[in-house]
This record gives sequence, structure tokens and C-alpha cells, in this order.
Amino acid sequence: MTPYRKLCVDQLKVTGRRVLLRVDFNVPLDGHGEVADDGRLRASLPTIRRLIGEGARLVIMSHLGRPKGKVTPSMSLAPVARRLERLLGQPVPLAPDCLGDEVERRVEALRNGEVILLENVRFHPEEEANDPEFARRLARLGEVYVNDAFGAAHRAHASTEGVTRHLSPCAAGFLIQRELRYLGEALEDPERPALAIIGGAKVSSKIGVLRRLMEKVDALAVGGGMAYTFLKAQGLEIGASLFEPETLPTAREVLDRAGSRRVRLLLPVDVVVAEKLSPKASPRVVEAGAIPPGWVGADIGPRTVAQIEHEIAEARTIIWNGPVGVFEMEPFAEGTRRVAEALARSGAVTVLGGGETAAAAARFGVAEAMTHVSTGGGAALEFLEGRVLPGIAALDDAGDA
Repeated sequence: MTPYRKLCVDQLKVTGRRVLLRVDFNVPLDGHGEVADDGRLRASLPTIRRLIGEGARLVIMSHLGRPKGKVTPSMSLAPVARRLERLLGQPVPLAPDCLGDEVERRVEALRNGEVILLENVRFHPEEEANDPEFARRLARLGEVYVNDAFGAAHRAHASTEGVTRHLSPCAAGFLIQRELRYLGEALEDPERPALAIIGGAKVSSKIGVLRRLMEKVDALAVGGGMAYTFLKAQGLEIGASLFEPETLPTAREVLDRAGSRRVRLLLPVDVVVAEKLSPKASPRVVEAGAIPPGWVGADIGPRTVAQIEHEIAEARTIIWNGPVGVFEMEPFAEGTRRVAEALARSGAVTVLGGGETAAAAARFGVAEAMTHVSTGGGAALEFLEGRVLPGIAALDDAGDA
């Protein structure tokens, strides 16, 4: 059972009504000011098309980048409006702002099935401050609220949480429902055996995730830069590898809990090292406890990969959050590549956290083979930790319509 059961967009009656839709169109732009990757736009198309098809008068809002509360032309949503227009096959005008008299006039002029995209909500400092008056003015643009911005759901901002105090009903879009379903089921009701693969740079950023997953899975594999703190906690030599002394107690706690809870904890038994992190490095494989002084661990070694591949082949549910090496550099990409490929052919339910994990799956051409790739980096991490996501908690519960 997913921890969140929220009212869904397909339960709403929206014909002829102004629907204020929050999406996450925080997409990369290329050197020509055009959208470089429209994956997040495509992810919200099912919700947008549902609302348009039902005859809603659709008002879409999003942020882009970090303009720090100031109008920043390079972070305008104009390129997004152009790309969305092509994807939908209908006009998507960009409003001059996200609120104000002119914006309200344009919104009032919408006809059933028409769309307008508001300008970047973060051009106003009141957005991130969740200013009540700013939220109230945003809410005036709609009669119904739908949130489909999972990537921003962990932020209590005016457009994600504040507006829900002024509009009813408030529902989740299809993307958020999908995120809740797959992330929730992988944690709360996984088909077993359940495996978690946790990587990334630092233990400090994954403390909550590690502790919670220890309660949920049968096996836990640790890779990436964070693995070296665990090796250090075992008294092993890690050379100049990434190490967070302040998280040694956490590493020791995880090691102890793995033993007491009979969770199989897989740490690297061999690693790929180099004198420095560089695309031109000459790496070599050494035992996990024999990293030469001054050398840096940058990937898991082949024996470690084989162990993780074996666990993947046995698992029925797999959560992967964080690459197991510096995959952006080819000399250190093999571990992450092989893990990604093993997940793709596993036949298990595979749920990937967003951010770097999604980027790795895309780079190695296996994203489409995964059961679910989260669109939210920080939001997925906080969900896996068991923290409340304000932008979702604020929505109406299922059955409240």
C-alpha cells in the first residue's frame, strides 16, 4: 500500500473550469536557448492532454533554474512554451508574468481546451518563501488545482503548497500518481527478495535512506564514493578516496544493523583506482583494502560487479539510487554500466531514483527497460527516507472529491 492515497486528476470534473496545473518544466536549455531535453515535458503530457480533452481552461505554471527571485531573461519559460506547443500540436502562449492584471485578463479569456503557460514563478522571491499573499494571487487564476510536479513536491513553495489553501479540489496528476505507486510499492509492499543499490558521493546525503532501507530490503549493496567511508569504518586502507569522518558512526551503525537484521550488506571487495580523477586516467584494479597512498577509488571492481549482478539476478524488486562509480568518465564507467545493464535484463521490478541515477540509465541506453525512473532527484530521495513531501501532503486525499 502506497503511503499516499491522493485524489487523482481523472476523478475531477473540469469541463469549462479554470485548472491551475503545477508541473516541473525545469529543463536544460542548449546554447541557442532551446530545450535540450524535453523528458520532463513529455512526462506531464498525459495529465495535460487529459485536462485539455475534458475541456478544461488550462493554466500551467512551473519554475526554471534558480533566478533567486529576479527576472532573468535566460531563465524565461519561452523556449518551453515553444517546445510544448509542438508536442501538443496547439498554441501555448506564454504569459508576461505569473500573476497580475494582464495575466488575469488572458486567463479569463481562455476557452474550453485552451492553454496558457505562466512565466517562471521563481522570478518572484515570494514563491520560494511560500508567501501567503503571493499564493492567494496565484490561486485566483484557477478554480481547481492539480499538481504534477513530483520533482518540486519536496518544497513547500507557494505554487506547490500555498495555493492548496485557497483552491478546492486539489488533485495529483498522473505523473505524481505513478511516482507514488512505484516508489511506494517498492518500499512498502515489494515482491521479494528485495534489493537496494545505493551509490553516490557521500554517506551524509543518504543517511536517512540507508537507515530506512535496512528495515525494508533483504540485501543492500553500497557503491560510489560513499563506499569508502564504510571501508574505513572496517579499518581498511582507502588512500586518498572520498571520506567523511563525521559519518563514520553512521557507517558503523549500518554495519551493525545489517548483522542484527540479517540484511545482506554488500560492500566493494575490489575497486578501480587512479592517481587522479581524469578522463585520461590509467586506472587499475586493487583489493578494496589495498588502495595505494595518494590514489583515489573511482569505481567498483569486477569481482564486486559480479556479486551485485548475482544479487540482481535473484531479486524480484530492486531500488537503485546513485551511481556506483564516476560514470561520467569512461575509465570509471564500467561498474555503473554493468549494474544498469543487469537491471535492464533482470525481469524484476526496477525502480530508479532520479538525478544521476536517471542520467546513468539514459547514458547507457537502458532507461526504457526499467519499470520506473523517477523524475525527481531530491523528491525521490526524501520519499525513500520516509519524509513528508509538502506538495503532495497538501493535496486532497482519495475520496475527498
